[in-house]
Amino acid sequence: MGTWFITGASRGFGAEIARHALERGERVVATARRPEAVTERLGRSDRLLTLPLDVTDEAQARTAVKDAVAWSGGIDALVNNAGRGQFGALEEVSDAETRSLFDLNVFGLMHVIRAALPTLRAQGHGRIVNMGSMAGLVATPGIGLYNATKFAVDGLSESLAQELAPFGIGVMVVEPGQFQTGFMDPSSISIAAEPLTEYDATPAGMARAWARQGGSPLPGDPVKAAALIYDAVTAPVMPGRLLIGADCVAALEVKLSALAEEFMPWRDRAVATGFDD
Repeated sequence: MGTWFITGASRGFGAEIARHALERGERVVATARRPEAVTERLGRSDRLLTLPLDVTDEAQARTAVKDAVAWSGGIDALVNNAGRGQFGALEEVSDAETRSLFDLNVFGLMHVIRAALPTLRAQGHGRIVNMGSMAGLVATPGIGLYNATKFAVDGLSESLAQELAPFGIGVMVVEPGQFQTGFMDPSSISIAAEPLTEYDATPAGMARAWARQGGSPLPGDPVKAAALIYDAVTAPVMPGRLLIGADCVAALEVKLSALAEEFMPWRDRAVATGFDD
């Protein structure tokens, strides 16, 4: 396909997608806050460029894209993988913690996309892959703010796909379920700094406690997921939304059924709220 630009490539999905692309003969620009960690995981290759990138730094995002284009001549696939989780009920998570989460998961993603779009538009082609989450489709207690960031990524991706189609640029949001990516590592999640005992026995508090214990083993294989993502990106027609994992598929099916059950009793009245003729 060409050149892949991947954020958060030092571990998890980012590292596995980079590895899979390299194995398929692609050029890869792998970025991370600690680029040396990328080299430690992926080794060295004349088709691999590692660059420092904290996606919350808009100027650094522009520099990384500029350096990538100078090295490869363009960007064919942009994978926005950098992000982290947040555990805690809304009342427990401070404004500062919330803004830090949105700065990384939402605004950081937008910084990189904005930096890359002039190149993608000039090329007249390119594919953008935004790593969402099952949590961007189905909300659960105790991770509501993480849900909010991933719902934002989902909605932004859907709109962006329509905005960029005239330029020949495709957009896909990936919605993984629970995968063994190291997501539950303390470096990848935050837990409310000032938890409230009132929530301890509630679903939100139990989710917080589960996170403090490191979470249980997660069912998804990130190597298989990376292969599926690669195949979707390089397919003649890239899907706009890619669900990955049996848990994600099952959760969405349950939600769709619940939405229909909740909506249908009110459907006729919803339709009848216009002005009378």
